[in-house]
Amino acid sequence: MATEILADDFKIEPYWWEDAPRPEVENEDLPDEVDVLVVGSGYTGLHTALQTAREGMGTLVLEAQQLGAGCSSRNGGQVSMSVKGTFPAMTRQYGRGRATALLKEGHHAMDYLDRFIRDEHIECGWERNGRFSGAHNPRAYESMARALRALPPELATEWHMVTRQEQRSEIGSDLYHGGVVYPEHGALHPGRYHLELLARVRKAGATVRGHCPVLRIERRASTGYEVHTPNGRVRAGKVAIATNGYTKEVSPWLRRRIIPIGSYIIATEPLDEAVAREISPHNRVMSDSRKLVFYYRLSPDRRRVLFGGRVALSETDPNVSAPALHQAMCKIFPQLSTTRISHSWLGFVGYTFDTLPHVGQHDGVHYAMGYCGSGISLSSYCGAMMGREIAGQTDAHTAFADVKFKTRPLYKGNPWFLEPSVLYYKLRDHLNI
Repeated sequence: MATEILADDFKIEPYWWEDAPRPEVENEDLPDEVDVLVVGSGYTGLHTALQTAREGMGTLVLEAQQLGAGCSSRNGGQVSMSVKGTFPAMTRQYGRGRATALLKEGHHAMDYLDRFIRDEHIECGWERNGRFSGAHNPRAYESMARALRALPPELATEWHMVTRQEQRSEIGSDLYHGGVVYPEHGALHPGRYHLELLARVRKAGATVRGHCPVLRIERRASTGYEVHTPNGRVRAGKVAIATNGYTKEVSPWLRRRIIPIGSYIIATEPLDEAVAREISPHNRVMSDSRKLVFYYRLSPDRRRVLFGGRVALSETDPNVSAPALHQAMCKIFPQLSTTRISHSWLGFVGYTFDTLPHVGQHDGVHYAMGYCGSGISLSSYCGAMMGREIAGQTDAHTAFADVKFKTRPLYKGNPWFLEPSVLYYKLRDHLNI
């Protein structure tokens, strides 16, 4: 590895853990019986547990690793109202009514997150400073504008196009051919958000245990479910699975429907304030129109660049991805060519074959997952809706529950097709298609 780009205190762990370390292990015994058992302690699972616990249901959250050690404390902190797919394409596939409802859920998710953070007084650096999305070629610029103009009134959102001549007012780069600004998008500190959410779940009365993987879930006709762990068995009236990109053998049915895709991020050493302002004059989150998208932003203190994306054909490790990400970053921002990396890490995003989240039940077990890279708002919202459904609330339905959760023949959870797909999209991006 090119050691000259590594800081002296370089770490293979998320930058967010510096001031939001993962909670210590608690070795208390598990309860014998609960009303609700949630598998997964990320945003989805905790929002589910918050709803059920506040409704007076005995709730237990089990996590295989450290609490929140998955993508809930590893993501880039960028928040959008994005549900994958354009309105014309989704209308052709689902019809106008369902397409509108599915895309509208992205708006509902953003509204839910914003309201939750404000109402609960969550200290996580939440700011709605907007997003700049760069067009990697002129055709992409026109495609962006065309897709936004095609939105019906029900999906209206703020946006404005930025020409290539104007883009230095938004980003300190000449790489793109203009782009679009979404003023309503925002950013937060994902590690702090998770810890604040965890604190409220515990205050509501739920029990949360880390390093306690669920090994098997057995349905019992008279008593609900029996959940097996290395620390004992728990009887549960209802079970919710909230594992997203970390879905394992505990549910083969769900594992066949979730595609775990590694997303890699680096953090730079602190920058000169003038350089940071040049890179992001309005402190927006940023991304681009390439199929293998890069996403980047300034850290909450506006002193570092956090730069993420996929830079390998198959899964690798942060030591390998760090120099490749640094090279990609410097292609966009040549002024960072001598800037060193302080942190490098990865997390697994949960994709689906139709690029939609899914909320529902299988064999009586509830699930919410498949956020396809827009996990902060969607996982919070879908987790809350799942919790409200479990608690018997009448306003818990989402449009995602109306779409069949599909898989593909021969797929059992190992994305063997990922490498050729990445190679194909990498070639398209290289050819500027």
